[in-house]
Amino acid sequence: SGIGRAIAEAYAREGAAVLLTYRASAERAQAVVAGIQKRGGRALALRADLTTVAACERLVAEAHERLGRLDIWVNNAGADVLTTEAASWDWERKLDLLLAVDLKGTIACCYAAAAIMRGQATGGQLINMSWDHAATGMAGENPQLFAAIKGGVLAFSKSLARTLAPAVRVNILAPGWIETAFGARADREFYEGVAANTPLRRWGRPEDVAAAAVFLASPEAAFLTGQTINVNGGVVM
Repeated sequence: SGIGRAIAEAYAREGAAVLLTYRASAERAQAVVAGIQKRGGRALALRADLTTVAACERLVAEAHERLGRLDIWVNNAGADVLTTEAASWDWERKLDLLLAVDLKGTIACCYAAAAIMRGQATGGQLINMSWDHAATGMAGENPQLFAAIKGGVLAFSKSLARTLAPAVRVNILAPGWIETAFGARADREFYEGVAANTPLRRWGRPEDVAAAAVFLASPEAAFLTGQTINVNGGVVM
C-alpha cells in the first residue's frame, strides 16, 4: 500500500518485473499484482517478516530465483508505530521494532542483494528509505525514535555506496509529509498546517516518491551514488 504500491506500479510501467512483499496484507498485495498483470506487466508478491536476518536472506534468495536476476532493490518496508497498536507501546518496544525492520532489515537485504548484483555483469542499484527530518530532527518521542533509525539508514547507505562502487549504486530517498495512512488519519487542522508550511503548499503523494525511485534506477542517474533525494516539497532543503 501507499509508497510501496506506487513504486511497484511505476517500475512495472517502465517494463520491470516487480516483486512486492507483505507481512499480513496478502489481499492488498495480490490486488496490486493483479492490476499490474492486467496491464500487461510482470509482478509477484511474497510474504516476508523482515525482523530477522535469516528471513531477509530468504526473501532476497527467493526473489532472485523467481525473477532470474536482481537489477533494482528498494528497501521500502518499515514498521508502523503511528497508526497500529504499536502507537500505544512504550518507547523501548517501539525502538526495538524500528531497529529490527527499518534498520537491520534494510542492512540485511542490502547485503544479500548486493552479493547477487556484484556477480552480474550489469551490477545493480540499491535504494533505501530514510526520512527528510533524520538530519534536522523533530520534537516528540516518535520523531526522536524515527530520526535515530532513519539517520542510521542514511549513514549506512552512504558507507555502503563507497564499498560497492562502481558495480552497485546505492542511493537514498527521504520522503517528507506524504499522504499515506498517517496523512489520511490526520485531523484537518494538522493536515492544512503541514500544507501551509510546505513551500510547494501541499502534501506529497506516493506517486511523487515513486517518480524519484524511477529516476534513481534509470540511466539518467548513472553518475549518482551515495546521494539523498528529499521528496518533501521543500520542507527540508
